[in-house]
Amino acid sequence: MYFYAVPPPIKKKPTELLKRATAAKTSGTAKPAVRRKKAPVKKKRAMPLQFKMLIAALLLILFSPLYYGYVLKLFSSSVSWIKDIGGDPNYRTYKSYAIRIPKNFSIHGIDVSSYQGKIDWKKVKVMKEDSVHVTFAFIKATEGISNVDPYFQRNWREAPKAGIVCGAYHYFIPRKSGLWQARFFLQTVKFEEGDLPPVIDVEDLSGQSPEKMRKELTDFISHVEKKTGVKPIIYSGLVFYKDYLKGHFDGYPLWIAHYYQAELKAGVGTKWHFWQHSDRARITGISHVVDFNAFKGDSLAFQQMLIK
Repeated sequence: MYFYAVPPPIKKKPTELLKRATAAKTSGTAKPAVRRKKAPVKKKRAMPLQFKMLIAALLLILFSPLYYGYVLKLFSSSVSWIKDIGGDPNYRTYKSYAIRIPKNFSIHGIDVSSYQGKIDWKKVKVMKEDSVHVTFAFIKATEGISNVDPYFQRNWREAPKAGIVCGAYHYFIPRKSGLWQARFFLQTVKFEEGDLPPVIDVEDLSGQSPEKMRKELTDFISHVEKKTGVKPIIYSGLVFYKDYLKGHFDGYPLWIAHYYQAELKAGVGTKWHFWQHSDRARITGISHVVDFNAFKGDSLAFQQMLIK
């Protein structure tokens, strides 16, 4: 059997292809190339220097802490204003104090302890919005039979210098002797003419029965009244007062805590004198939130409350 070798296909050189293309053009068989017009290039205009400076100034303002503080304050005020719509007109928001305050009271005050830290009492005294300002302050003195508030002596000395009427209070622990607590309290605080009466703060049973609590509380009150010649003020929360104190100490002035309400509903016949209506007040000169109080009565009634 014989095999014949098949010659490979002849590759056309590039020069030969170029010749054929040229011949096609001259003979008219090739399609003429369409030339596309280039779109005109738009020149970017440089931003004016004044416009750049304006944008830079706006950015500085937007990222400034002062700007954000202003915006937040405006937002907070707007929210408070909206909340007040349709509400009790005698219970409005005071922006300076950051709380709502009943308007039908003319004498306002605070109560403080070491929790508020070092207080600038002069700044406290001068703070005012509309007619609301701090007239009095109850200052924590003692707790139990051995605990003296570390800021008591300073507060007791500096607050009167600023022109604020002061009263001192003792935090009562029912499981400890009421008599010994009263003695410890009076050893720490020296009451003078023009002070508010002593205050006994009773808020819980401390694991004792109501009867045991009332017995020790009676011992405390009796001793303080005997030594000072004035009836102590009893402080308590509204619920605790109704559950354990009402009907037992009705002859003593009451200071009731009941927060975020337009009025204090302590019940018919309850003769309260002070109302702690908020625990979130912001006061100039105090770095922490503080309790805010109102006195039930006018300036004459307030003067009659003071130690003679």
